[in-house]
Amino acid sequence: MFEKIANIFRIEDLRKRVLFTLGLLAIYRLGAHIPTPGIDAKQLAQFFNNNSGSALGLVDLFSGGNLRRLTIFALGIMPYITASIIFQLLTVIYEPLAKLQKEGEMGRRKITQWTRYVTVMLGIVQSTAIALTLTNTQTGQSMVTISKWAFIPMCVLTLTAGTAFIMWLGEQITERGIGNGMSLLIFTGIVVGLPRGIEELYTKATTNAWGAFTPIALLILVALMVAVVAFIIYVERSERRIPVQYAKRIVGRRMTQGGATHLPLKVNSGGVMPVIFASSILSAPLLFAGMSFFGSAKLQDTTFFGPILRAIAPGEPLYELLYIVAIIFFAYFYISIVFRPDDIADNMRKYGGFIPGIRPGRRTSDFINDVLTRITLVGAVYLIIISIIPTLLISGIHFNHIPLIGAAFEHLPVWVTHGLGVNFYFGGTSLLIVVGVAMDTVQQIESQLIMRHYDGFSPKSGRIRGRRSW
Repeated sequence: MFEKIANIFRIEDLRKRVLFTLGLLAIYRLGAHIPTPGIDAKQLAQFFNNNSGSALGLVDLFSGGNLRRLTIFALGIMPYITASIIFQLLTVIYEPLAKLQKEGEMGRRKITQWTRYVTVMLGIVQSTAIALTLTNTQTGQSMVTISKWAFIPMCVLTLTAGTAFIMWLGEQITERGIGNGMSLLIFTGIVVGLPRGIEELYTKATTNAWGAFTPIALLILVALMVAVVAFIIYVERSERRIPVQYAKRIVGRRMTQGGATHLPLKVNSGGVMPVIFASSILSAPLLFAGMSFFGSAKLQDTTFFGPILRAIAPGEPLYELLYIVAIIFFAYFYISIVFRPDDIADNMRKYGGFIPGIRPGRRTSDFINDVLTRITLVGAVYLIIISIIPTLLISGIHFNHIPLIGAAFEHLPVWVTHGLGVNFYFGGTSLLIVVGVAMDTVQQIESQLIMRHYDGFSPKSGRIRGRRSW
């Protein structure tokens, strides 16, 4: 293993990519320690500790802990993710934008440019909401140490600039580094928070926070984490292989030899993106719950918005239902964008390929689409299991809050309806992102090694003996 890791630094191009990626991630972590001026950090941290199991805890997870300290990167990558969702939806329902996407590299660059503009606009809106929340609410008065009219423009400018800079970091990593830049930024934010999550778990264990159930709860939690990681690795490497046969054909004066191969379709082709999209969409309204538009009353305390915001809070049955529906929707939506059966069928026909028993052309496209539809449903169910089951142990699902039939769930165990109160770092969503991004990055490094005749990390990858050190 050490020899294979050393091979990474023997290849000049790969070494530069890895070091470039590590350097930008270090800059990202450096910005996580630069606070926004005018904030009482202790009061803000105490507020987040009291709301760690709410939507704020979930948003803070994706920002890498920057929101709880209100650093210059407090908004994290969420505005960019939201802007990307908006434009991906528009490419499906808005024909001029769909045509622009099909124009090739120039069209994609134009859409990327518009995505950046929308990201900045969303950053302004979200930073304004945070600034107003901290200055208008009774709790916020103790968090801001300067005047309101000086803090609001400073906060909006700082957080929006931080979001634009994070967006640039992610794009640079994707283009000039290794791996997906946006996913790696989220991955880094989660990983650096794991020690704090372990410390909180240790504190609960030593203080016997769960009473006589504490030893059993710890064993269940550790076993669940190990099982979830193993399950994620198993499913992420699973694929449906469609056999493809190529006939002999003449190219110029040469006859190419036909053969048999397969078309691999991953069970979870969307990776972690459906979960990230679903989480970002559902967490967006809850960011405004603490804002005050009507005097001193927060939105979550008003007559109209209060019941709605409480119904879509994490752990509530409506939130979990919307979460499940959103994951299924984005699983199919994402695969429809990145995978086009018509193009695959056309390319197979051009090169003399066909699926045994399936006529080339439209029939092949329909067959691939049917297979993809079935395995995408399996992948969506897998994402739902990974995301929902740990929720039972984190915040629980409040089945007793269901109208009319909630009384029937009053006798459920407390850990089912209220959870164990552990941190979001131990949830299925965070484990899925960490494992998924790590596997994708390692796979890209491995492909670079094999392309240059080095052994990969996995036993089956190294078909060619690696060269000695230079």
